[in-house]
Amino acid sequence: MGDKQPLRVVVGEDQPLTSKGIVAVLEEAGFEVAAVAADATDLLRKTAAHKPHAVVTDIQMPPDNTDDGLRAARQIRVAHPEVGVLILSQHLEARYALELVGDRAEGVGYLLKHRVGDLALFADAVRRVASGGSALDPEVVERMVARPRSGGPIAGLTPREGEVLALMAEGRSNASIAAAMSVTVGAVENHVTSIFDKLQLRPEPDVHRRVLAVLKYLTR
Repeated sequence: MGDKQPLRVVVGEDQPLTSKGIVAVLEEAGFEVAAVAADATDLLRKTAAHKPHAVVTDIQMPPDNTDDGLRAARQIRVAHPEVGVLILSQHLEARYALELVGDRAEGVGYLLKHRVGDLALFADAVRRVASGGSALDPEVVERMVARPRSGGPIAGLTPREGEVLALMAEGRSNASIAAAMSVTVGAVENHVTSIFDKLQLRPEPDVHRRVLAVLKYLTR
């Protein structure tokens, strides 16, 4: 039996030095960089051509140098739902994360650009979105946590459950949440079960309750 094939990634970045840095980090982490695109149109074309497991792209790209990368990412999520998308942003903009998530939190991530320097965190985020999970920057989640909430099932969560759900929104596993909160995995599982019950997320075939819980949390 041969070795497992590496995850393929297409990178969208118009700054040559930054692009080389992202490619180097990805390759060091064991990914195969299938292509690099310097503008949004090329990103769409290369994603269709190479069919990667994930796309990693900056928000600001030519031709307009505004949110072209974000708009391309949203198109990719519609045209190629099997491709994970990780957006990199120079500045913290929670609204970009919400726009990218839309009504489907599977296979989507949003990180501040300086996180690329954290090899483990960045590589984990790419793997998460490639496998259909979510990966939101902790600073983005922190800002969303701070938003006032009133009414609805989210408001019925205990502070501890809210903390668990916030960590779920980052894309963490139960084991990772347990480590961050210094509790047992069993305790986290109990909190997660309670969250599902309060949000009325019943077990259903082909429904990812964890993702739905995060989506309810983000869009409140």
